[in-house]
Amino acid sequence: MGIIPGKAQSGADEGSGASITNLSRRSFVAGSGLFVIGVTLAGCSSYVEPDVDANAFDLPDPGASPLTQVAGGDATPALWIAIEEDGTVKITCHRSEMGQQVWTSMAQIVADELEADWDKVQIVQAEGHERYGDQNTDGSRSVRYNFHRLRIAGAAMRSMLTEAAALFWEMNPAECSAAEGLVSNSQNSDTLSYGNLAELAARLEIPAEDEINLKEPDEWRFINKEIPSLTIPLITRGQGTFGIDVDRPGMVYAVVARPPQVFGRVGSVDDTAALEVPGMLQTVRLRDAKPPALFQPMGGVAVIARNTWAAIQGRNALDIEWIDGPNARYESVSFGEAMKRTARRPGTVRRERGNVQTGMADAAQRIEAEYYAPHLSQSPMEPPSATAQWTGDKLEVWACVQDPQTTRQTIADLLEIDKENITVNATWLGGAFGRKSKPDFAVEAALIAKEVGKPVKVTWTREDEVRHGFYHSASAQRLEAGLDEDGKCTSYLHRTVFPPIASTFSDGMATPTDGEMGLGATDVPFAMPNLRVESGDAKGHLRIGWLRSVSNIYHAFAVQSFAAEMAHAAGRDQKEYLLELIGKARTFDPGDEGATYPNYDASIEDYPIETGRLSNVVEKAADMARWGRNLPEGHGLGIAVHRSFLSYIATVIEAAVSPDGTLTIPGIWLAVDAGTVVNPRHARAQMEGGTIYGLSNALYGEITARNGAVVQDNFPSWRVMRMGEAPREFDVEIIQSNTRPAGIGEPATPPAAPALTNAIFNATGHRIRTLPIIGARGSRLSLPETETA
Repeated sequence: MGIIPGKAQSGADEGSGASITNLSRRSFVAGSGLFVIGVTLAGCSSYVEPDVDANAFDLPDPGASPLTQVAGGDATPALWIAIEEDGTVKITCHRSEMGQQVWTSMAQIVADELEADWDKVQIVQAEGHERYGDQNTDGSRSVRYNFHRLRIAGAAMRSMLTEAAALFWEMNPAECSAAEGLVSNSQNSDTLSYGNLAELAARLEIPAEDEINLKEPDEWRFINKEIPSLTIPLITRGQGTFGIDVDRPGMVYAVVARPPQVFGRVGSVDDTAALEVPGMLQTVRLRDAKPPALFQPMGGVAVIARNTWAAIQGRNALDIEWIDGPNARYESVSFGEAMKRTARRPGTVRRERGNVQTGMADAAQRIEAEYYAPHLSQSPMEPPSATAQWTGDKLEVWACVQDPQTTRQTIADLLEIDKENITVNATWLGGAFGRKSKPDFAVEAALIAKEVGKPVKVTWTREDEVRHGFYHSASAQRLEAGLDEDGKCTSYLHRTVFPPIASTFSDGMATPTDGEMGLGATDVPFAMPNLRVESGDAKGHLRIGWLRSVSNIYHAFAVQSFAAEMAHAAGRDQKEYLLELIGKARTFDPGDEGATYPNYDASIEDYPIETGRLSNVVEKAADMARWGRNLPEGHGLGIAVHRSFLSYIATVIEAAVSPDGTLTIPGIWLAVDAGTVVNPRHARAQMEGGTIYGLSNALYGEITARNGAVVQDNFPSWRVMRMGEAPREFDVEIIQSNTRPAGIGEPATPPAAPALTNAIFNATGHRIRTLPIIGARGSRLSLPETETA
């Protein structure tokens, strides 16, 4: 007879076996979730679950865990899973939740192999600590990095619970099986709940990886299923904690007046008027920043008050004389022109096949084009916020950070304190897009809290976030192609110039890194016999940082736009020409042609570049959009495809342009091959969100600098797509696959811009090679001023 978990039986001794015992540190990592000792009395009036007394068994010390070296990192069950006496399963999520539903996907992976009862699953957010391995929630790596080890952790605990039941029943473990939070046996169908078995299971040896049986995909109950979000119900009930929600007893509030330029300094400050603002407490001058930027705060003056509004008003009343920094002459417009000139000259060869020079000379037709993309701001819905509290020499921080470990280490380095005295709690993030992996705002909170001797919440306003952030690099690119008599591309040259992210970490660094070049440039999948990719140098004058999809954004824009230009020059259908450029189905390694290719930190053997998968999503997206159908006047379809973060995405966009330049997007069709997908519902949402993010940047996103300072300040001068501008139809098709999981959060962004500009060309005959398409202050396309094909 089965049991009904969680219902106590009348007459049962509710106090028996309810104590909690600390388990061996050699078996379970200190500070992680522990098996919770206790007895679950569950069932119905005719059945009382037997009390599994762990003390009745003479068991040796289980010793050190054998699961600390599995692929992906430590898979010790107690690091990830705690089972309470009522059968509640608490699963630790060591990555940051920022709307991508990582809480739910991590729980699905563990709970599936654990055979948990989903209704009893809860999530616990991990603090920043090395015991969890990599916690950096960017690069679309959370599932990819942890899929295997979390499966191992869940399966290991399932095995131990099954063994514990077999020990109690005195039978062979092969006669026992686990399902939905219960272990049953084949002899008499008796069952025991996980909560009842937890203490005994905790005392057993953890099986080695080769002794663990993982489920086959057709046995999955949660993986690859559309499980509802664990976070959305909490958000709608106001039960989650975002960075801005943190509250500590006796807390004060701070905002910071920062130098307008990177590495500018405070010359003098008069806070007399500021201190007269009701609620104001004091001001604190922060240390000046020095190159390289790293993740240090940029200095300035902190304004502390009894509430954030008073702090903002106090900051407005400050009289500060700023001293220019070394970037005071930076003008983004003239810098963009300088990058274009660099792109017209030969650069450093980063990948080469055949002989491009000879191929160009022999071509029947040559075409060339230049593309420009501006600086961008991540601008998540929730600007940065952090709270810090000192207790003696101990520091605790609550912050909306993507990487609590880096936050902890950065604070330790800049404040020169032992990081073991620092606790970093990652709150929920109201969006991030790369901004919140740079913890300068958390360091500000720690510095100010130490100075004022009270808990301090530092809030960034939208203006702070737009003007003092880390920006996506601007880029200039030049592409050239040689076509034969039939219009087939025989030679291809791509030069790319942009300030590298490395300039933030190494002062004066101007050469793009291999990692950035491998984001859409050196990994270009085209099959022509002659190909060369070059880079040019450009210095960074703002803090350059990663933004959702990083260099893939401007590389995909140029490459996929140019593919459409080649098709037009050849008089060919764009989709068919794109498939011809990709060529026959094959795998390839850019390293074979001289490129240093990190492949998103993944083995090229485990994640080869497979052009067959690329062509497949092209065909699928085109079929979804009914490519080739007759369209009304002023309408056009555009297509783009891109592999990024190990996933393959093709996007078709329909653009409609009225005679006055009003642009609408009737439909978007997207096909994605991301290998094994943990939650298709959330994957589709990420495809939609990533595409809208890419379109928003392409249409309106632009950060400019004048005299070294960012010009834009808030949404009137920096805007995003609005609800009324969203497509009426948006279809996403996920290609079913049992291959290794790949990225989901970022890959939809790169093909969005070129798919749209290609659609606009097919609707109007005007080619767009410079972004943004409209700009924050505009409302319509300026067709006469747009570059013609």
